[in-house]
Amino acid sequence: MSDPRLQSTGLADIQGRLLLIKIVVLIIVGLLVVRLWQLQVRDGTYYRSLAHDNRTRSVSLHPVRGLIYDRNGILLANSVPSFNLYVQLSDVPDREALKGKLVELLSLDKRELNKKIQAPGTGTPIRLKKGVSLKEAAIVESHRLDLPGVVIRPEFHRNNPQGVYAAHVLGYVGAASEEQLAREEFQGLPSGSVIGQYGVERIYERTLRGRAGRKLIEVDALGHEKRMISVDKPQVGHDVHLTLDFRLQKLAEDLLGEEAGAIVALDPQTGEMLALASQPSFDPNALSRGLRADEWNTILQDARHPLTNRATQGQYPPGSTFKIIMATAALETNAIGLTETVHCRGKFRFGNRTFRDWKKYGHGEVDVHQAIVHSCDVYFYRIGNRMGVETIAAYAKQFGLGARTGIDLPAEATGLIPSPEWKRQTRGEPWYPGETISVAIGQGYVTVTPLQMAKVIAMIGNDGRSVQPHVVRGVRERDGEWIQKWAPTQAPSLALRPHQLEAVQAALAAVVTEGTARRARSSMVRIAGKTGTAQVVSLRSESEEETPKRFRAHAWFVAYAPFKHPRIAVAVLLEHMGHGGSAAAPLAKELIEAYLSFGIDEQDKTRTSRTSPAHKIMKERTRFDG
Repeated sequence: MSDPRLQSTGLADIQGRLLLIKIVVLIIVGLLVVRLWQLQVRDGTYYRSLAHDNRTRSVSLHPVRGLIYDRNGILLANSVPSFNLYVQLSDVPDREALKGKLVELLSLDKRELNKKIQAPGTGTPIRLKKGVSLKEAAIVESHRLDLPGVVIRPEFHRNNPQGVYAAHVLGYVGAASEEQLAREEFQGLPSGSVIGQYGVERIYERTLRGRAGRKLIEVDALGHEKRMISVDKPQVGHDVHLTLDFRLQKLAEDLLGEEAGAIVALDPQTGEMLALASQPSFDPNALSRGLRADEWNTILQDARHPLTNRATQGQYPPGSTFKIIMATAALETNAIGLTETVHCRGKFRFGNRTFRDWKKYGHGEVDVHQAIVHSCDVYFYRIGNRMGVETIAAYAKQFGLGARTGIDLPAEATGLIPSPEWKRQTRGEPWYPGETISVAIGQGYVTVTPLQMAKVIAMIGNDGRSVQPHVVRGVRERDGEWIQKWAPTQAPSLALRPHQLEAVQAALAAVVTEGTARRARSSMVRIAGKTGTAQVVSLRSESEEETPKRFRAHAWFVAYAPFKHPRIAVAVLLEHMGHGGSAAAPLAKELIEAYLSFGIDEQDKTRTSRTSPAHKIMKERTRFDG
């Protein structure tokens, strides 16, 4: 028989263990009850909000912009894939904590980040950074739980494969501002849309943009995508084909080098822009990627104004190139005859003021032909005084001066053709006869753009017929089908007597063979043109070497070729480079010869160096210009 004491002890142990188990169970149940109370009572509102936030969201899908090509199919602008960083502020419980984390992980600019994250929370994601690297994308993905509302989206950004070339024509893109999105032309665009801000990208924005798409996704409480429910794919934009010949564009920009100025080349028969170069320039890729505020301010405050398209927005005194218009007007109004001469002693006395010729001791007896060939100032002083400023202004406006050409680029300048009425309205002063003398040689209040002067010389070479300048040749679907092709627009032509016009044309040809533009003489083709030296300020010193560069005259040369049935018209403007015949004319010659050779030899003869031929020419030139 077993010992009763042992049985009693075993029963006590079992009862003790059961009691311990009961106590443990009660503690566990108690903890569960407490936790349930915390979840359902104390924190119930918070967790109900999180459960509600596990919801669907509509996300905009930005379209891929259309491509931009030159006239020969060379790609000038495309779109390349990239990763962009966004934040949905409505998903961010603690913005300061998120800001600190982003600065720590990605080294984002604190001021820019603070401006974006402190904005009112909306249903639209805010882009924090474009072009996130693969390393940065991996960092964001590995810290998803620490970055609520932050997502990486694969998108496309604008890219210019040719770099800085044709930057002023192509322009750049950027995120649409709230002010822009409020405009009628951008109604319906989602926030964060990229739009053209300048150049062709701006003018042909609707064509290039495409149509945005949308997808419906399910997101978790942190705003991260869980699954896609439906998608409406975006439509790619149409492709734009320009009239530019990139080979010629590249050559024009390389000829300018680091010198400020512009070169314009167009087809006189169609108005197609063959080259539209402006220096200094900018990097459209940098602007399209997005700049910090300080970087953007640096560009805006640059004294050389790289964002200004000098070809269409630069307004300069035309100098002696204006004598083309003066001669035409004088012959048409019979202010002087073809064979009538004026004696030039190197100066012209008017009232109590003496107006001097560029040639100190004068040109002697000159008729209109010789006056154009040798750029005689005294001749044009006299005929300007005979005609009066109203007649000069009327003929200048027939050539399109004082008004926009209507080229399909933004913010084109008008230039200025002064008149007595203009002066009364703008300055409250009468017109003084002595001011007409200055206008007669393209000085005084007269200003023009290089594009306007290219159009003027094209009209002369084209027997007075005017065409509409344009940079876009047509629009195509991505599959190559033409949607729209440019139809040449006939602009008002000059009502000139043929023999008068032929006299001016012959004189312009002689300018190159025996006059002030002998450095433009070509063995390949007969070129006709006119030089110009536009004074910036009145100088007391006659020595150019003693004059600071910023006060030196601008150099002009306008030309067309071939002399019969011209295929190209050119205007070259070099800021503060002195004489047109020695600084600008050789550049025009090289450009003309290159373009005409393209039809025979398709090899790319453009330069690869961005050194400045204009600067070299300036140093070694001989002085024979007016």
